[in-house]
Amino acid sequence: MNQIIEVQSVSKSFGGVQANQDISLSVKEGIITGLIGPNGSGKTTLFNSIVGQHPIDNGNILFQGKEISKLRVGEIARLGLLRTFQQTRIYNKMNCVDNMEISVSHRGRRFGSMFSSRKGEILDRAEELLDFVGLYSKRFLISGDLSFGQQKLLEFAMALMNDPKVLLLDEPTAGINPTLINGLIDRLKRANEEMGVTLFVIEHNMRVVMNLASHVFCLAHGKLLAGGPPSEIQNDQKVIDAYLGAH
Repeated sequence: MNQIIEVQSVSKSFGGVQANQDISLSVKEGIITGLIGPNGSGKTTLFNSIVGQHPIDNGNILFQGKEISKLRVGEIARLGLLRTFQQTRIYNKMNCVDNMEISVSHRGRRFGSMFSSRKGEILDRAEELLDFVGLYSKRFLISGDLSFGQQKLLEFAMALMNDPKVLLLDEPTAGINPTLINGLIDRLKRANEEMGVTLFVIEHNMRVVMNLASHVFCLAHGKLLAGGPPSEIQNDQKVIDAYLGAH
């Protein structure tokens, strides 16, 4: 199985704070990989580095074997590497369908420069994906009126609209009603299995990540602490100590 993302000895600091220090890990194509760690361990910084939201200080980041650490966010997105955020980035005053359509014009590679001439196809795809995430009946509602969990589902659908090869999800279940979590997990698995999207997921809910991912990395104090199958990680004493030490 190919390594679709390779992080090689990456470091990133902000002023005197070392957010990531000499991190090396790889994400295999076609699977769901988890990233865990206590608050402040550097998980979101690593995601931001991978998608080009800030320059790294040292190291290399490869996507499908190509060095991307010097590329801009938009250039990386057009390669098929996208992310979602802890706090959703949707257009609150637009309805769900409009959010889906504008996400293509801003970031998409699926429809590219032919956006304006393929309006019907784009609308069909938007409604198909809104149905996939369970928002079809709400497709014409103003997105700011949706619950926070529904807004996260909308952002997930917006990312899928752009036909990503890899999608980085930053705490997808945070703030979501527990009754919606199982449905979200099912949709993440289906996106991976049916659409072929490789997922790299930051998640604090251990039950979720251990049931979702087939490989898990753990960060602590900006360093890579452990990596392996979920059964191995949840019994790793270093991981247990890192979480106990965070409380």
